[in-house]
Amino acid sequence: MTASSSPDGPTRILVTGGAGFIGSHYVRTLLGPAGPGDVTVTVLDKLTYAGNPANLDEVRGHPGFAFVQGDICDGALVDELLAAHDQVVHFAAESHVDRSILGAAEFVRTNVVGTQTLLEAALRHERHTGRRRPRTFVHISTDEVYGSIDSGSWPETDPLRPNSPYAASKASADLIALAHHRTHGLDVRVTRCSNNYGHHHFPEKVIPLFVTNLLDGGKVPLYGDGGNVRDWLHIDDHVQGIELVRTKGRAGEVYNIGGGTELSNKELTALLLEACGADWHTSVEYVPDRKGHDRRYSVDCSKARAELGYEPRKDFAIGLAETITWYRENRSWWEPLKERAALR
Repeated sequence: MTASSSPDGPTRILVTGGAGFIGSHYVRTLLGPAGPGDVTVTVLDKLTYAGNPANLDEVRGHPGFAFVQGDICDGALVDELLAAHDQVVHFAAESHVDRSILGAAEFVRTNVVGTQTLLEAALRHERHTGRRRPRTFVHISTDEVYGSIDSGSWPETDPLRPNSPYAASKASADLIALAHHRTHGLDVRVTRCSNNYGHHHFPEKVIPLFVTNLLDGGKVPLYGDGGNVRDWLHIDDHVQGIELVRTKGRAGEVYNIGGGTELSNKELTALLLEACGADWHTSVEYVPDRKGHDRRYSVDCSKARAELGYEPRKDFAIGLAETITWYRENRSWWEPLKERAALR
């Protein structure tokens, strides 16, 4: 029996970082018509620059939805919330590599200390008697913890070799989370995803930044020689994978979630230029490469396929076209964000 089919009533899920890009889509999916139907969701979000309350407008009136503005490093608040919830799906993180290179302190605080604060509260309440069901803690991580791979794909058993401060902070959080399973028996499940894309993506990341720049007739900044390769995963497929891990995954396990579309940044840029009616000569500006820039990422998803039945469903060409259309039709969402963050 999965946690969401318990006879004890709806599964009470705490979603951290649920006002961000991926977290908000997960919440909208859970509480939408295709969701499991027997869950309630509380979003805990600090509403930093990347958290947008508008991302949750679609579910704000849902009877199973609640929102709490707060910090995952706030031990008292986290303790109160964990006491009232059965499961945690933990998205909250500082996630922009460039920002971590400029200063890593906030990444360590949020990604490492924040995760530890949540785990300690989960463990504290797990020990209490009379719980309705064992607590599940799904920790959302990234393929960047593996470092860079020249060929082939990483299985979950590969060692972690993070190169950026961001990736190092996420790798640290992964290890702390898994240690809580091995030491204390806490039901921790870790997902490591490839690069996400889709609607509601904050326009500091490459696809929304390039698309919005091009829609404004501006230039796009291409790092180095443009040869860095990424595997692209649509948020629909990522959310599908997370739900499979939450409902069918095994405690103490790591699951890679990938999209199966590998492109160099140069290839991706060419697709975006074509879709936006721009040309390479006038619209691309080569910029110095990022420090410690990983050359290639690629995750092996065979474990998630075999154990959970995971399979990416969104065709990349269709998903990219839908994403560009969304940004073209939703300037009121992204223009204020770019203006406040001075993103170009």
